[in-house]
Amino acid sequence: MSTHLAEATEQDRTPSTEVAVREEVSRPAARDEAPRQIELEGHVVPDYERELGPIFPEWATTPQGWQDKIRLHTRKMAYIGAWHAVRSPKYAGRLAIQSAVGSAVGVRAGFRFLTATEHKPVITQALTEGRTKDAAGERKVRRAEILQRAKWSALLGLPGLGILNALVTEYPLLPYGLGALAAGAAAVAGRKVREVAVIDSPELPVRLDLAPDHLNEAFEAAGLIKKGQALTLVQHPIRDGKGWASIVDLPRGCGKTANDVLSRREVLAAELGVDEIQLIMSRVRAHAGGHGGRIALWIADDDPYMGKPTTSPMAGADTWSVWDTIPFGVDARGNRIVLSIMWQSMFFGGLPRRGKTFSQRLLTSAGVLDAWVRHYVADGKGGADWMPMRGVAHRLVLGAEDDAIAALVSMLNELIIEMERRFKIFRDLPASVCPESKLTPHIMRKYKMPVIFVTIDELQEYFTAMDKDLKDEVINKLCRIARRGPAAGFICNFASQRPDADSVPTKLREIITIRYSTQVVDKTSSDMVLGKGKAAQGADASILQEEHKGVGVLITGPGSYVIPKCDYLDNAAFAEICIRGRALREHAGTLSGDAAGSAVAAAEAAGQAIPAVLSDVLYVMHNSPRMFTTDLLAGLVNIDEDYGDWDASRLAEELELAGVKRTTKQVKIDGVNLAGYNRRDIEDAVPVELFESPVAARQ
Repeated sequence: MSTHLAEATEQDRTPSTEVAVREEVSRPAARDEAPRQIELEGHVVPDYERELGPIFPEWATTPQGWQDKIRLHTRKMAYIGAWHAVRSPKYAGRLAIQSAVGSAVGVRAGFRFLTATEHKPVITQALTEGRTKDAAGERKVRRAEILQRAKWSALLGLPGLGILNALVTEYPLLPYGLGALAAGAAAVAGRKVREVAVIDSPELPVRLDLAPDHLNEAFEAAGLIKKGQALTLVQHPIRDGKGWASIVDLPRGCGKTANDVLSRREVLAAELGVDEIQLIMSRVRAHAGGHGGRIALWIADDDPYMGKPTTSPMAGADTWSVWDTIPFGVDARGNRIVLSIMWQSMFFGGLPRRGKTFSQRLLTSAGVLDAWVRHYVADGKGGADWMPMRGVAHRLVLGAEDDAIAALVSMLNELIIEMERRFKIFRDLPASVCPESKLTPHIMRKYKMPVIFVTIDELQEYFTAMDKDLKDEVINKLCRIARRGPAAGFICNFASQRPDADSVPTKLREIITIRYSTQVVDKTSSDMVLGKGKAAQGADASILQEEHKGVGVLITGPGSYVIPKCDYLDNAAFAEICIRGRALREHAGTLSGDAAGSAVAAAEAAGQAIPAVLSDVLYVMHNSPRMFTTDLLAGLVNIDEDYGDWDASRLAEELELAGVKRTTKQVKIDGVNLAGYNRRDIEDAVPVELFESPVAARQ
């Protein structure tokens, strides 16, 4: 492409209190105009600072810049060397062909010289015109010329051969050098005939060399600039970490905006020779010196999300405060991403087994490490992901069966009552104590109003199990909590695998401020999680691949998004956090609700081992005073696939070994009498002192 990236003209507009500065801005300056003029007290001087630029390039001002530059050129040379080495057989073939052609050209030239061929056309012309006398004279001249050239060739050639023979006797390697020289000369002669270069010129990929023309060609191919136009360079392409960074302006007259560029990510990535996930683009807003046509680009050398994840700082933290920012992950360039969740609500979506629940738990974990946070947790799947919360959660709802749904409705009613109670207190407080009619750290402790953290995972399981009337009722309650709750200190943390209108209604999703999506199947699904039109703005979770576990698109505002790789916090680390969270609450006197009455959690906190089957059965029966054996086995499999080989006999045997004494082998549920278990029989197998006083057991 013939166009080149033009230099941007950043203008410093710092007014002076001593010198009045005025600048003519009646029309845009053309590229080939003289330097911009600034009028100072009647004298016109060139703006040399803008025209000449800095003395040293930006990379040369820091040791890291020098290291990056040296590393880059080393990689370039290694790449070019390997590129040519692979093609060396082709080069050898070309060289042989061109040497043969050059040798033939040399023999032909020597023969023409010795035979004085240049006279032949003159003789032929004279004979054609009937000038036989002139032809005879020209033949005589040619014979004399041939004799003369033969004589001089013999006089010069024979001594030369003798000298060459003597040199060869003294220097045996000389013939090889002369042969190579002759072959090179022959190849040069052959190159002029064939007009084909022996050595190809490598084109460096973007990962090694992001040139201005690369950007111009890509933007033109994507239809973002017209032929003959050029991008304006605000920041030269420079090495930034493991990639290239640049800031460009769209040219005037192209009729495109920064949002148009963001929507063409796929085409731009293809033209630049990288995957979409390697191309990170964002608008430069006015507060950062940008405008509607300015775009910041960062192009990674490789997939920036394929490395080992960063361990969450909360894994080793003793305490945390939800009033502070919470570490969430790192972006493609390794920058730390933190979230402030007070006064916010969150929604997590995406395909299963892509790290959605792990990401959701990062924020809940911060609340677990804050003794002044009360947790309400519901897990529609009822698996093992949220099992450790039984030692911390004020309310814990597991599964989406009828009893679990009833417990969820009861939990929401409790939350709404608490929310309205708090607002009434806020209204009665003086403005000096509650100036904004919302929770503060002072009010939280003085009036015993802990922050309420509402975590609901697998929302779609609840909605699909409800009839229409109950579903509408629950949706209205959730919307009420998400809309008004933040001012009362409520933090909503919802998640769903299928964020469509049936599974999670739009009216609920649209009032949630922070959204996060792992991989989805298409742009439409991405917009269902992140918001309508977000994919067109570049926030598209469908570009993520199966290998991108724990990676998602994070929306933090109407025009802000980032693709972070979430910190890693596995089940074992989350369980440890919950044990520390329980201890914090016991010490602060804030342990309450279901957690305060959990015998298993008390035993774990006291370091007393309880058989795993006993713990798991109590977890599955958390919402049910009695349960059929078939349902209990299904719930156990949902926790751990190892239970898949168990049958009723194996379950009864294992529970008996754990100390369970069944008062009856059949239970009656909704008028149906089948083999099953009463929860009180399972609880009786837990040491009495733990079950009756879990807090005292730890003390």
